[in-house]
Amino acid sequence: MFSFNTTKSIVSGPGSTGSIVQLIRPVLGERILLVTDKGLRKLGLLEGILRQLAAGGISVAIFDEVAADPPEDNVLAGVVAAKTHRATGVLAVGGGSPMDVAKVIALVAKSGETLASAYGVGNAKGPRLPLVLVPTTAGTGSEVTPIAILTTGEAEKKGIVSPLLLPDMAILDADLTVGLPKSVTAATGIDAMVHAIEAYASASANNNPISRTLAREALRLLGANIREACFNGTNREARGGMLLGSLLAGQAFANSPVAAVHALAYPIGGHFHIPHGLSNALVLPHVLRFNMPAAATAYGEIAADVFPKFAETPLEERGAAFVYELEALSRALDVPQRLRDVGIPEDALPMLAADAMKQTRLLINNPRPLDERDAFQIYQAAF
Repeated sequence: MFSFNTTKSIVSGPGSTGSIVQLIRPVLGERILLVTDKGLRKLGLLEGILRQLAAGGISVAIFDEVAADPPEDNVLAGVVAAKTHRATGVLAVGGGSPMDVAKVIALVAKSGETLASAYGVGNAKGPRLPLVLVPTTAGTGSEVTPIAILTTGEAEKKGIVSPLLLPDMAILDADLTVGLPKSVTAATGIDAMVHAIEAYASASANNNPISRTLAREALRLLGANIREACFNGTNREARGGMLLGSLLAGQAFANSPVAAVHALAYPIGGHFHIPHGLSNALVLPHVLRFNMPAAATAYGEIAADVFPKFAETPLEERGAAFVYELEALSRALDVPQRLRDVGIPEDALPMLAADAMKQTRLLINNPRPLDERDAFQIYQAAF
């Protein structure tokens, strides 16, 4: 027995935001809070959308205070903005951080519940404001996940997990990702691969055939397009393939949850403000090698989805070769390979290992049990 939930409506195609008024007015109403970040505004990615909304007579308040690894204050300020504008719906345009913040703004602005009461799995009560998400990176899959991650205090990350956070609509427009820098394209693309890999091999009781099928198609799309998207970023077909692959991976892990790669990545982002996709990439091969005694068959089954050359390799040999090829791909895309490469000192590793153990929501899904000593050794291998 399993359950599978996802976003009600998905619109995908280059230029799809050119019809944004017709798409979102029936969902969000006439008074919209648009959640984004200052970087996107400076790039001018919102100008076309804002012109359309204005021409369509939709009243828009812009909240662009979202930071990387968003703190709780971002949400609380956004809730004030939503209430001040008397928003009838929330639209997010951006990467994982604006989308996660928008989810929680929509929840708290309508329900009035506190963040403290909503953290955890199934604790959010709702209701929420109508919500539409437009991703501008191909990585988090947040547009189809019931999860929002916030930074609490100085460095710890906590999640709100509830079907209430699934948006009413996701709009995928590859044109919005054409100008994404190669470094961001690479790190977010590997992040999406991590989602699919961990969903496929998850020890969750809800690991299910729908998620596994979506994970494999996600890996096929991501593997086929990530190099082209990185080195020829104007290729809209490759960009569209990455966006769709990211969405499918998001649908997979939204129902068959991720595990130790994410658990070990979160402290890296929380303490050292390393982007989430890069944090995942830094620990990915080392966690997979740790998991090999329990997950070699699963990794072997998906190896040829990313790297078609493995189709003729015996299954029992594919797992280890898969990890090696993932490392080689990361290097080929110029992604930093070591914790030291991004300024993390060796004496921080015990702290990271201790903090990773707090991610119990994720660690229970790992195919091989992992304790603090194991986490420390993985960080050592990644150093």
